[in-house]
Amino acid sequence: MAAVLAWAGLLAGLAGCTNGVEVQLPGKARSPYDAIRISPEDGAKGIGVQGPLLVSVPDGRLERVRVKKVEDVQEEKVPGRISEDGLSWRPDDQTLALAAKYTVDVVAVDGHGRRQARHTTFTTYVPEERFIGYFKPENRSTVGTGMIVSFTFNRAIENRAGVENAIKVTSKPPVEVVGHWFGKERLDFRPATYWKPGTEVTVDMRLRDVEAAPGSYGIQQKTVRFTVGRRQVSTVDVKAKTMVVRRDGAVLSTIPITAGAPKTTTYNGKMVVSEMFDVTRMNGASVGFRDKNGKSEYDVSDVPHAMRLTDSGTYLHGNYWAKPEWFGSVNITHGCIGLLDVKGGGPRTPAAWFFDRTLIGDVVEVVNSHDETVAPGNGLGGWNMTWDLWKAGSEAR
Repeated sequence: MAAVLAWAGLLAGLAGCTNGVEVQLPGKARSPYDAIRISPEDGAKGIGVQGPLLVSVPDGRLERVRVKKVEDVQEEKVPGRISEDGLSWRPDDQTLALAAKYTVDVVAVDGHGRRQARHTTFTTYVPEERFIGYFKPENRSTVGTGMIVSFTFNRAIENRAGVENAIKVTSKPPVEVVGHWFGKERLDFRPATYWKPGTEVTVDMRLRDVEAAPGSYGIQQKTVRFTVGRRQVSTVDVKAKTMVVRRDGAVLSTIPITAGAPKTTTYNGKMVVSEMFDVTRMNGASVGFRDKNGKSEYDVSDVPHAMRLTDSGTYLHGNYWAKPEWFGSVNITHGCIGLLDVKGGGPRTPAAWFFDRTLIGDVVEVVNSHDETVAPGNGLGGWNMTWDLWKAGSEAR
């Protein structure tokens, strides 16, 4: 497990690594600099329209700040500027939108030249009589053939049949697409098998005035589209300590890897890349890895080429702190899949090669691990269910 704070798109996002962060190697220094301050706090809900929205550091300088609003599944960059002294960032307009999710991605350099990345999210106030759904993938994106359409709602949905019937997922060429509920706040859609390359998918949301629970009505009336790219499925063999990358059925490469150690094994099963970060931070304290003194067991502030595979924190990422000869010969991680890399993420490393050839929605399947199969609701793991079981989780009438 490990927390991940990062730059999305350029640098990365907050994430854990349950069954998934490399061990802290002996003698590896931990960065004491973790002073990026973001307001509102990470995970804050019900923030008023006047915020405040502010990013600051006590010393050094802010290098990059990117704030985005995710509202009705569209993303919109929030304009703002870093102060002349480099210590703070403020938006040009402090007013926030109602019923919106915001993401904040920051990279800062302290007075000693140490770089840190942080990613946070917060949501603004949603009137009590309204509900909204946050959606993936992004509108107008190109995704891998394993992409699953996923909605997370801000309120528990009691009328699941009504909400599911108000969302239509169709495709060209046409295939049957069925929804599946994971609890009362998440609804995923997928076809029986991976999408065919070139498929154009349309998601019609007709949630306005749909009653999800007594007195709670939808506000979204939106159509979004995405395109399925080439088919890439990579097979990680934990026993062989290799990853075979196949593109449209042909083998592109076989890459040496290191996976979960015997006591911290890697999940088996089909996983889907849901986020990609050029560099990210993994800190064990945020997900319960603390020593007897309460301090984090590990803190790697600059993990390169990180690709999220599960919500619980399994990643496939670059590893510059393991010995090169370990890749392909020994499994030493806490559950993540490590690829050889260099500090800063070199452009010619195996990790960089794979990162540059990966799309959100690509499938990574792990075999021959001494662990259970990843749960279907842990990330976009729905491909681990049979089609009959998937359809049984639908409430559509």
